[in-house]
Amino acid sequence: MTCASRVINHSRKLRNVSALLRQEHAFFVRWTSNSSHTVSSKRDDALRTRHHGYVPAEKQCFSKSVNDGMMSSPATLKSNMHWMMAKKLGNSPALSLQTYNSSLSNVHLKRGFSSDSGLPSHQEIGMPSLSPTMTEGNIARWLKKEGDKMSPGEVLCEVETDKATVEMECMEEGYLAKIIKGDGSKEIKVGEVIAITVEDEEDIEKFKDYTPTSGDKVPADKSEPSTPKKEVIEEPPKAPEPKVSQPSSIGSEDRIFASPIARKMAEDHKIPLSSIKGTGPDGLIVKADIEDYLASGRMEVPAAASKQKFTTAPGLDYTDIPHSQIRKITASRLLFSKQTIPHYYLTVDICVDKLMNLRGQLNSLQESLGGKRISVNDLVIKAAALALRKVPQCNSSWTDDYIRQYHNVNINVAVQTDNGLYVPVIRDADKKGLSKIAEEVKHVAQKAKDNSLKPEDYEGGTFTVSNLGGPFGIKQFCAIINPPQSGILAVGSAEKRVVPGSSPGVYESASFMAVTLSCDHRVIDGAIGAEWLKAFKGYIENPESMLL
Repeated sequence: MTCASRVINHSRKLRNVSALLRQEHAFFVRWTSNSSHTVSSKRDDALRTRHHGYVPAEKQCFSKSVNDGMMSSPATLKSNMHWMMAKKLGNSPALSLQTYNSSLSNVHLKRGFSSDSGLPSHQEIGMPSLSPTMTEGNIARWLKKEGDKMSPGEVLCEVETDKATVEMECMEEGYLAKIIKGDGSKEIKVGEVIAITVEDEEDIEKFKDYTPTSGDKVPADKSEPSTPKKEVIEEPPKAPEPKVSQPSSIGSEDRIFASPIARKMAEDHKIPLSSIKGTGPDGLIVKADIEDYLASGRMEVPAAASKQKFTTAPGLDYTDIPHSQIRKITASRLLFSKQTIPHYYLTVDICVDKLMNLRGQLNSLQESLGGKRISVNDLVIKAAALALRKVPQCNSSWTDDYIRQYHNVNINVAVQTDNGLYVPVIRDADKKGLSKIAEEVKHVAQKAKDNSLKPEDYEGGTFTVSNLGGPFGIKQFCAIINPPQSGILAVGSAEKRVVPGSSPGVYESASFMAVTLSCDHRVIDGAIGAEWLKAFKGYIENPESMLL
């Protein structure tokens, strides 16, 4: 009897399948044929924003529901039908949700079209984020003029970021209708509108006197309309009355979602979570958001203190030099490094007589072959790279969950320019010959002085070398670690010293160079740092071993 009843039940379900499919098709046909009603569905908007982070560009068309005159979107009707089918057939509702999500994946991202009736369709170009730490940028110069035609891949303008001057390329074909931020515009926030483009050439004149309003944002901001969002947020908290009596700061803090690590970092650094925009799923604040906030130097207390400092006595003669983008970000990163990384320093004197002799021999060969001359700094970079390969614990970075040990040895080289301090990278320095290192160092140093470094020229370093001895004659100094690295080597100048000779009472002269290793004590213990310096000293005092 049990088997018979199961067979009957399944046969009933199978008979209902065709009816349900016909019913779903009828709903879909009814929606497509009825286009006289267009309303906004809060529920559909909320679901689309939750799953995709944007609202579709095209007008959302909805039809009357057959049940009690309620308004529903086609996606909602289709979703309800899938739920009904799942319930009838005994399937999991997850299947219908998966079908609903896949249907939404075909919705295109909204473009920056104007809502003004007097303006044709156009696209707003916002200040792009051209580096991980960039929050604002400057327009160096426009390579396209108003009215020029643009093609994908052509350079639109040059943007001065927090690292270097980067070329901004056109992404779509069209015409440059209006330049909002001209040559030399300073401190433009990421996302702020800098230009307007159109598809048709005859629409250019209509934007001659165009001025962006305060609501003009990049498409990412437009995708979250304020009206639906307020309705979604305000309705749930209306029921519980006790929350109204609480302070507004506490109420806003309760509605902010953050990962446990991000919340702990915010508490340690006394950062209000309300001042940080989350980049995780559904606006979740993650660890990277806290690190970016700290690196950007937007802490309220230091900002207030800095405003109080710059009060000068009357009658004092001075000149105010504006901050460049590279100097701003360098200052914030050095402040972050010194405040959050436990530095300690190890110094050792190294005899460089053999190194100087080997350099003279190699340069003689280079001149005969027409190659670049090898400097002492090139030999230091090679020795540091080989020491990192020998003691890989120093080729690491600290995170809250683990220590990341790198397999690539990429050496950043500090280069001073008129625009500020740059640290271009020499990749896989442990695997390259001295001639190749010398060539790359001269190449990236020239690009740094020309302010033409690209992100791939300075990102991805695992260790830094700073040499103030050769160019400036500094005897010894302690450098600040370049986060997220765990070590930086400060190289001083070589000087002659009198040392005991091989025989008693006999004295000789030798050249010694002082180097100081700055270590992150969370990653490099004292013994590990000393072991690295021992390996580095061995390569410098016996430079032939670097050629093996």
